[in-house]
Amino acid sequence: MFENVQAAPPDPILGITEAFKKDSRAEKINLSVGVYKDENGETPVLESVQAAEERVVAEQKTKAYKPINGDPTYGKNVRELLFGEGASLIDNGEAVTCHTPGGTGALRLAGDFLQSKAGIRRIWTSDPTWANHPAIFKAAGLEVAKYRYFDPANNGLDFAGMKAALEEVQEGDAVLLHACCHNPSGVDPNLEQWKEIADILNEKKALPVIDFAYQGFGKGVQEDAAGLRRVAETCDEFLVCSSFSKNFGLYNERTGALTAKSSTRDIASAVMSQLKLTARTNYSNPPAHGGEIVNKILGDQELKNQWISELDAMRERILEMRTLFVESLQKSGASRDFSFITRQNGMFSFSGLSKEQVERLKLDYGIYIVGSGRINVAGMTPSNLQQLSNAIVAVL
Repeated sequence: MFENVQAAPPDPILGITEAFKKDSRAEKINLSVGVYKDENGETPVLESVQAAEERVVAEQKTKAYKPINGDPTYGKNVRELLFGEGASLIDNGEAVTCHTPGGTGALRLAGDFLQSKAGIRRIWTSDPTWANHPAIFKAAGLEVAKYRYFDPANNGLDFAGMKAALEEVQEGDAVLLHACCHNPSGVDPNLEQWKEIADILNEKKALPVIDFAYQGFGKGVQEDAAGLRRVAETCDEFLVCSSFSKNFGLYNERTGALTAKSSTRDIASAVMSQLKLTARTNYSNPPAHGGEIVNKILGDQELKNQWISELDAMRERILEMRTLFVESLQKSGASRDFSFITRQNGMFSFSGLSKEQVERLKLDYGIYIVGSGRINVAGMTPSNLQQLSNAIVAVL
């Protein structure tokens, strides 16, 4: 039977990394994969994570399974990050949380739950969105539709187009939103726009599904949750898919969460029972180690302060590289205005480069960028910036 299996095409993003590894050029640059890198081009282990991990290992007494939905303390810590200290949704029972294998696991659990338990048949995603979003939801059996989001003419949010598209959403549809640091554009709604989005979805009786992969990488841990909290003020029901890969640097620990908000405690309890059943037939129990690290950090004020300080430093490095990148392009003779890059948030930027220009950068200069022109700003370093800028100007 396996003789009939056809080779799958390379992953549109991870496949670029495979090609990058095979490239023998010493000065090659990879700006494709969404992984934070420091000024030395390394993905560091945070000092707060190292300290927490030492405590986890020293205090560990068992390798027994975690509950299907994870430790209650983990769920509470996740909700505190989402809704803020002292928020009623932390303990009132209307919001429940499942510990999942990364943010991708949260998205898949959400898709399976929506399709098989909640009776939802269609989910809307932004155009553009993370390349894996449509694949995840289609694999879960959902129809995927698109709403307008990015305006390439001004390299900003097409909010009028977004609102017009959301007016086409039907009752019972789900709508995927990026909480902050939109992937791949780096363009986010402001608070007034978030309020309008929440009002439209509430009026349409559509379910917001919020992908929160970059909390702390935009403006700050609390500031980046402002859009989500606007939705929480307006909508009785929504889902939040959290990832701790980026902000804790726990990429290979696969640490995430799915939080479901319902209108009452009883409904939330029923939702949790179905989420647990859905998880049981997928991955059964969450991986423990990353969640224990998160719990150690968020449960100790000194470690938490250290983590926030390290997260602030990562965000500030990205902001600095955005500014230096624009300045470097100007010094290299770019006639095009790239100042929009400094107005975008998070690790990613839509550069405006065409597929042909991206291909030339790879073939002629060993610079690897996603075909859409999305650049991982966190992959830039002071040592490769001039080389990168010269190459981009050469292909413009």
